[in-house]
Amino acid sequence: MANKNRSSPSPTTPKLMETNGFSLMNEDLLRNILSRLPATSFASAATVSKTWNAACCHILSRPKFSSAISLKPLPLVALQEVFDKVMSEPIRPHFAIASVGPGFEIKDVLQFMVEKVGSRTPIIVSSVKGILGRDALSHEFREVKWIDGNIDEVPVNTGIVLTVGFVPGLKVDVIPLLRQRKAPQGSMTDKFVQDIKSYTSSMSGCTSLQAIIMIGDGSVDQKPILEKLDYAMSMETIIVGDERGQFVYRSSDVSRNVSTNKKHSPDAVALVFARDRNKACGIGNIEFHFALSKGVSAIGPRLKAASVRVQDSYTVTWLTARREGQQEILDGQQMLEDIDNEMENNMDCVDLYIGVTRRRNCSVGSDKPRMMTTLALHGIEGGDSEYLYVDGVGIRTGDYFQFYHSDPKTALSSSRSVSSTLRKLKLDWDSKSSLSKSTIINAVDKKEAFGGFIFSCLGRGESFFGQLNVDSSPFLDNFPGVPVAGTFCGGEIGRGCTSLTANGDEGGSARCHLHAYSTVYLVMSYTPPEH
Repeated sequence: MANKNRSSPSPTTPKLMETNGFSLMNEDLLRNILSRLPATSFASAATVSKTWNAACCHILSRPKFSSAISLKPLPLVALQEVFDKVMSEPIRPHFAIASVGPGFEIKDVLQFMVEKVGSRTPIIVSSVKGILGRDALSHEFREVKWIDGNIDEVPVNTGIVLTVGFVPGLKVDVIPLLRQRKAPQGSMTDKFVQDIKSYTSSMSGCTSLQAIIMIGDGSVDQKPILEKLDYAMSMETIIVGDERGQFVYRSSDVSRNVSTNKKHSPDAVALVFARDRNKACGIGNIEFHFALSKGVSAIGPRLKAASVRVQDSYTVTWLTARREGQQEILDGQQMLEDIDNEMENNMDCVDLYIGVTRRRNCSVGSDKPRMMTTLALHGIEGGDSEYLYVDGVGIRTGDYFQFYHSDPKTALSSSRSVSSTLRKLKLDWDSKSSLSKSTIINAVDKKEAFGGFIFSCLGRGESFFGQLNVDSSPFLDNFPGVPVAGTFCGGEIGRGCTSLTANGDEGGSARCHLHAYSTVYLVMSYTPPEH
């Protein structure tokens, strides 16, 4: 029998229930709690209710860049350590880049990342010569290189730097250059460039790309690929990366995820950043800034290639030359002796290159060819009484060239110049913010750096400069506390606005995008929307 004295449910009971528990928290307290969650728990919290989802979206209304390194001797332990660190705060991964030492199986790292961040997140995993970044546990900044399996003179080769980025207002994906075994590289390069432009057009409504982080296959000549990209991209598009890598990748477009096999092999891979044509209201603007510290100096007279030979089975060019305005033909031994005399018999202490000025017609697909002048650096392999032997191909009879040598004094001076230009860039941001606001600038309203990448030559570092962290100091000194990740490369890709390029390009008016003994900096900044 029912208890007649029991009161019937009040029509306000559901409303009262909504005010119980977490719902009693005010908005600021809810955001404070959610902002302390690790990324996985944060993602779950966003699905609890519309209120919580709105709070989570507010927390991640600005871009975020999270990076860490680990030098733990066991690969799985090191990988788990950096992953836990970069995902220890709220973030929704729009891309992930892992750079690892020779002790890692890059396919295993890719599989781990796919399982953790999802198969639709663009991912690149590459095996590199060294890494730069902050330790996941100690937070100490480290620059470490592997030489013959050693790292900082210690027999450990399992270092890793992992970076995860959240970039609202941009679209990001991985686009590979897939080479078909029987197809010429030129046609596949054209398709690669056209794929990038098509993606940009579909995401942005235009073909002007923000930036590309590119990793090239170490066995493939990247010069013609960079020349086509330079031809096709706007002057504002920044391209940085590692010329000679070993990599695996995962694109959000499953049709691009072609495994290496007898028919297909990726010659390069590009992580592309394009503006989102459907950017939500209340999202500010992300910009990319490029700087270059060079590390080679020109030496000797300008020469002209007199004869050029290429062995089909080798990627080495044999050449003779004439001094500009003279008829005498110089063999390799004569050229090297002249350079050794210029260097007062110190040639054995440096790495030598020739910088070849190339004037070539360039086009992509059916586009109208355009004459482009580039500077291509080729490492010296040796010389004898017949020829000078240089690394790579693409040199023609009649091309002009000059010798260059690695130079720590030039590199140190150039690094300091980069630091100065980054300081001026930061001051310019502050001054523009002050002019655009009528009141005192709040920290959250300022344009500021939120992350960056460094690509430095393997030949640089402590052994080159005689001091620690020279390559990272321009970034660390100007943007303290801002996350940055870097790698030591076998060749540095760097194409960007020359206003931040210290001491100019190696080739004067000629465009140079594959460098030697350089450090390339990519700074990412965010400008909040106007209130």
